[in-house]
Amino acid sequence: MALTPKQENFCLAYLETGNASEAYRRAYDAENMKPESINVNASKLLADAKVALRIETLRAPIIAKAQLTVEDLLAELEEARQLALETEAPAPAVSATMGKAKLLGLDKVVVDNISSDNSMTPRGIDASKLSTAALAEILAAADESTTD
Repeated sequence: MALTPKQENFCLAYLETGNASEAYRRAYDAENMKPESINVNASKLLADAKVALRIETLRAPIIAKAQLTVEDLLAELEEARQLALETEAPAPAVSATMGKAKLLGLDKVVVDNISSDNSMTPRGIDASKLSTAALAEILAAADESTTD
């Protein structure tokens, strides 16, 4: 059984506004209705199987067209990065790399708050008390972990 013209208009208005009550007002003669009545009738329409199916049918191509995945964005950023490297433009290359890192959640600073005594008290390193060799070792390890 097909939808009535008012039901079809309700579906279209609902997709446009995202608000069932507003869609009801646009599709039906609701000028003299109380807001509560409009809300109840709009909810009933959304619960109607035919109306719900029509909304999903209308929504599907919109969702498919707007669907953008992380993989799509990563590919786009990689393409931009490669172009920047080819044109010897380091700033855009770094920007594209950072964009990829943000998408993957790799731009977050991870803090380990568990100290060697298994307490939750962070223990800092007093660099002034380290030998030059020990400090160089720490810096080299940090540099190594960022280039992996």
